[in-house]
Amino acid sequence: MYLAINIVGLLIFLLIGFIFSKNKKQINWRGVITMVVLNLILAWFMTSFSVGRAIVEGAAAGFNELMEVSYEGIKFAFPSMVEVKQMDWFFQVLMPILMIVPLFDILTYIGVLPWVVKWIGKGLSKITGQPKFESFFSVEMMFLGNTEALAVSSLQLKQISAKRNLTLAMMSMSCVTASIIGSYTKMMPGQYILTAVPLNVINALIVTSMLNPVKVTPEEDTIAKMQSSEIIAEEEVEGGKAAQEPKPGKEPFFSFLGDSILGAGKLILIITANVVAFVALAALINKLLGFINPWLSLEHLLGIVMYPFAWLTGLNPNESFQFAQHMGTKLVTNEFVVMGQVTGHIKSYAPHYQAVLTAFLTSFANFSTLGMIIGCFKGIVNKEKNTLISKNVAYLLLSGILVSLLTAGMMGLFVW
Repeated sequence: MYLAINIVGLLIFLLIGFIFSKNKKQINWRGVITMVVLNLILAWFMTSFSVGRAIVEGAAAGFNELMEVSYEGIKFAFPSMVEVKQMDWFFQVLMPILMIVPLFDILTYIGVLPWVVKWIGKGLSKITGQPKFESFFSVEMMFLGNTEALAVSSLQLKQISAKRNLTLAMMSMSCVTASIIGSYTKMMPGQYILTAVPLNVINALIVTSMLNPVKVTPEEDTIAKMQSSEIIAEEEVEGGKAAQEPKPGKEPFFSFLGDSILGAGKLILIITANVVAFVALAALINKLLGFINPWLSLEHLLGIVMYPFAWLTGLNPNESFQFAQHMGTKLVTNEFVVMGQVTGHIKSYAPHYQAVLTAFLTSFANFSTLGMIIGCFKGIVNKEKNTLISKNVAYLLLSGILVSLLTAGMMGLFVW
């Protein structure tokens, strides 16, 4: 019976994406169905065979080394903040941007990154039916995290339309960071963490292609390149050649690098301000609710709302109630709070419950992430694009929740 409920739940999660779609007529159903089938095969493969999880673990280890290198620079300036048992969020998550963004900007400056984006994006685009850059971004966000992935994609964000920026903002709710995957696996079943990470990639494309379908013409489906101090687009034409407008010589390297570093520093400050404000406002709402009834809180209210969706992942009523409360807590605080609550006894849970709970927690989808994403776009794009994203905060949150539910439901199908 619960397997049937799980299957129905997946269909309902997809139906929600259709109901709340901004343009139902433009949904690419062929692409959506292809991606759903692909993700079900991926879920089966990664829950049944260890080789798939080993590939993800190896890729995550490589990106983790990149993060470790960035900590060397932070350690030079703030040794007392790095060599500690638990790093502050500001130093662990945001400060690496000072190294990662200039590194990726250098790769853009010399033409390597546009080439990688072009060909990886092109391959994924043929499979998923989505634009090249959105396809590449889904993989990029799997390891870099939301702010880092957006920051290193700043050239592309400035070039593409406001609606495509909204798509990337919605996808960013489902990010993780390679440096944190290791921490996840110490607290939750590692095989489910490593399965959830790639499932989130495809599910982010599925959800955003339904909620915010954007028709991208071949002329618009371009990859940003840097030449001089401006951005140009490399457009594919017949014969595989690129048509480019002639531009003056590139900006001097060290001038360019200095601007990149200063831009990364400014971005960190904007993100920090937004996150502090969002978290404080959530705490204020909880305080006001507490005056009405000590039991009332955003976590409990969201837990009540999420109960039907928890049940639709194929859990019994008692597990569904507990899962819904964990879902509410995760959305208001973060995944680490819930992981800390269950890590001591999660192995006593039924395998299916372990899988769906772990899958739902494996992302940054919460209220504070909204502040990070909005702050990141404020520091990168113009007012028109930023305004559209700020007006669609509910869609960002809905996207993050639906991706997590789909990943939990798909993984749960194969774990009982």
